[in-house]
Amino acid sequence: MKTILVWFRNDLRIRDNEALYRAVQDAEQVIPVYCFDPRHFAPTPWGFPKTGAFRAQFLIQAVADLRFALQDLGGNLLVRMGKPEEIVFALAKFYQADAVYCQQEATYEESRIEDALDQHLAAIDVPIEFFWGATLYHYDDITTTQSIKQLPDVFTQFRTYAEKHLAVREALPQPNQIILPPNIVPGSIPALSDFNLILPKPDARGVLPFKGGETYALQRLKYYLWETDLLKTYEETRNGLIGGDYSSKLSAWLAHGCISPRTIYEEVQRYEAERVKNKSTYWLIFELLWRDYFRFVAMKYGSHLFKPAGIKQDKATGANNLELFNKWAAGQTGIPFIDANMRELNATGFMSNRGRQNVASFLVKDMGINWQLGAAYFESLLIDYDVCSNYGNWNYMAGIGNDPRENRYFNVLSQALRYDPQGKYVKRWCPELAKLPSPRIHEPYLLNEAEQKYVGIRIGRNYPAPCINLNTWKAKISG
Repeated sequence: MKTILVWFRNDLRIRDNEALYRAVQDAEQVIPVYCFDPRHFAPTPWGFPKTGAFRAQFLIQAVADLRFALQDLGGNLLVRMGKPEEIVFALAKFYQADAVYCQQEATYEESRIEDALDQHLAAIDVPIEFFWGATLYHYDDITTTQSIKQLPDVFTQFRTYAEKHLAVREALPQPNQIILPPNIVPGSIPALSDFNLILPKPDARGVLPFKGGETYALQRLKYYLWETDLLKTYEETRNGLIGGDYSSKLSAWLAHGCISPRTIYEEVQRYEAERVKNKSTYWLIFELLWRDYFRFVAMKYGSHLFKPAGIKQDKATGANNLELFNKWAAGQTGIPFIDANMRELNATGFMSNRGRQNVASFLVKDMGINWQLGAAYFESLLIDYDVCSNYGNWNYMAGIGNDPRENRYFNVLSQALRYDPQGKYVKRWCPELAKLPSPRIHEPYLLNEAEQKYVGIRIGRNYPAPCINLNTWKAKISG
């Protein structure tokens, strides 16, 4: 009987998963495998883990949900701890697999692992076949008439081309049945403690109690579109800061492959046909296009995406000032809108898109810190960390990425006044500022001694003094 081993990576789902779908078509027996790679949980040079507790917990839940889904189809998920290029090779050899199928990834570390596994498997004459499944538009369709090296360096040009010339391929159905070889040893799914991680207590101020897995991804999609009709106002609410309903929040499940972009696209199309088609429904697809673009940019530029000079290979800027960086990371900069966003991230593993843009701009442009520290911190903390979008956006914000405006800059005060005019968000995450009146909530450092005493604030004591030179900063943001 022909046996194919399916190596799951960032595609933790059974619907619209081409590697799994083709394996079931091509072989009588299928062995699904997932490897927890210890390198993903190692400490970074800056003292925090590459994968922190929030994202690790979501990943563990997603793997458990995938195992349940495969068991419902008659199969199972083999779970192992170790380097995938070694584990998958050993399993393929032990079970005498005829081939290994998996999703192709886009970035440097993942590609090196793919190459290493390919070399190991070649030694035992087992082919490995890669399938593209992480984007709305297929890689092969993008590169039909041009190489990936010719990808436009401006998003608008890519979007215009894709919308005019390309079609979204139909999502693949889930398999009907999976047959395992006999005597399979599934293995246990690790706990957070196996990675020396401890999950903080749930914080009621968080936007959602995120839970990993395809089951919960589909529930969220159904809720956002069909149960609440929130999609029809997405364009107006997407810059919100508080609560679960201002945006779809599908990014966490997309990042782990618990749901595919094509599944979301098809459901939005159905919503447009049965409910309403407007700017908001388009905007959700527009966001998926940005996600596509960052992945294709990663393919084009390879390891440059992660280097100090970025994809422009320009002069690197920014200092590795850990003392200053740690104030940013802890939400202790003395700038309330920045601190509130960073405290939300630290307490929940999530931050709004509006918040991410502001804290990134502040770290790089106002604090003068190396963008790589911010990108690595986001990688560790964010539940919805996606390597291409994360590093692509940080390149973008640092002025070394895909942006025709080289000096992209966010005026934190004007942004705070526009998106948190009454200070509700700041007071939610910086409770020591709760008694400040709205006109002063974003600039508590302007209070005199008597005013500070009246509202219970002591700048430099129970709320930090600004960590930047205010005169220089004010001159910059008013210019």
